Amino acid sequence: MTAQDTTGTLELTVDVLVIGWGKGGKTLAASLGAAGTRVAMIEQFDTMHGGTCINIGCVPTKTLVHDAEQRREDDDAQQFWARAVARRDTVVGAMRDVNHQMLAGLEAVTLIDGRARFTGERTVQVTGGDDVLTVTAAVVIVNTGATPVRPELPGIDSPRVHDSTSIQHADPFPSRLVVIGAGPIGLEFASMFAGYGAQVTLVNRRERLLPDEDEDVAAEVTSVLEAAGITVLHEASAQRFEDGPDAATVVVGVGDQERRVEAEAVLLATGRRPATDGLGLEAAGIDVDERGAIVVDEHLATSAQGVYAIGDVHGGAQQTYLSLDDHRIVLSQLQGDGSRATTDRVAVPTTTFLTPPLAAVGLTATQALAEGRNVLVASQKVAAIKAMPRPKAVGDPRGIVSFVVDAETDQILGARLFHVDAQEVINLVALAMRTGTTATQLRNGIWTHPASTESLNETLGKLAPPPQ
Repeated sequence: MTAQDTTGTLELTVDVLVIGWGKGGKTLAASLGAAGTRVAMIEQFDTMHGGTCINIGCVPTKTLVHDAEQRREDDDAQQFWARAVARRDTVVGAMRDVNHQMLAGLEAVTLIDGRARFTGERTVQVTGGDDVLTVTAAVVIVNTGATPVRPELPGIDSPRVHDSTSIQHADPFPSRLVVIGAGPIGLEFASMFAGYGAQVTLVNRRERLLPDEDEDVAAEVTSVLEAAGITVLHEASAQRFEDGPDAATVVVGVGDQERRVEAEAVLLATGRRPATDGLGLEAAGIDVDERGAIVVDEHLATSAQGVYAIGDVHGGAQQTYLSLDDHRIVLSQLQGDGSRATTDRVAVPTTTFLTPPLAAVGLTATQALAEGRNVLVASQKVAAIKAMPRPKAVGDPRGIVSFVVDAETDQILGARLFHVDAQEVINLVALAMRTGTTATQLRNGIWTHPASTESLNETLGKLAPPPQ
């Protein structure tokens, strides 16, 4: 059933109501709907069918990252960018259609476009144009995701100031870009736009990049970014934006000095916050924390009976695959034995899609030592790893491989992989950590050749006590 089928209907009662078409929500709706459970899916914007990941997040940005890596020095930046954006839009459009059909093809699922607001326990009012619909359900899933944070700074409403969504369609291509914020989003876009040929200035409020990583890893990432032409301003913060006829001027405080940086575009990468504004959560008795995130327990249940929150809206790490696991936890509550919980999660990997990608799992050496653990460490520059020819073969031997291992149990405590294919190899390391596979077993593993996985053979053979 589609949204059009509900036109003129004032009330609708279903078994499960999902608010927001994110990864966890759509997968949960599909699983329940296929089993005959009556499900209503509400999404505010038709351009967001399928969720953040395929429309404005993971898929489109990594498509743009890939194309940036294909650019040659003599390619015209504007033309190359325009072709890349067009391909991005084609990929997104195709995936959005597939995701829409995934639910539209299920008879038990009703799709509704509109803005949802709680009016009571497990009851929401949906508005879209002149239509108003009241939906009541036995179970409600809130899956509204997160939105970019916009600091209150003078001049921030300039059309040259973008968030991570609008910058993907910047036109014309900015030959100069200022990125405010050096978290994963800021680093990814800085690296990507440098690949397209932009002069990038990265404004980092901390003393160094990646302050939670070990210094050797952070230093290698910084070196690669700077070699790509990115200017990094440390201990810096944007003060205001001044719009001009051809460019914006970003006034940046660096220490006790003021620096003016001109750019055709500015990206605000200052974080994302849970999208709970306007949901009327108080009417349903749903508690939120100081950041507006919905408070949940280990089973993702909220303070309101029968209401769950999944994905970025409940705070914590904002990863599509965690939203997918959220769906498994709630499905366990609704159709299973209820045993799955967020506390089951161990060794969850992450990747920041720089060029090359930076992947991480578990503890850094600094963190492990702070916990009083007896550890062995190994760290090698990729260019120096003789048993790892793939990065050299594809023309990008940059990066570093770093491992932390428990000296007493031989269990891997953490890894940082900054190299070609790191986003794939880190999954093997995470699986080893979850299954108790030892560092010795990985070191002695037989891997295909040439493959980036072969770094495990050599690097894990160099484990030693950390320097004092």
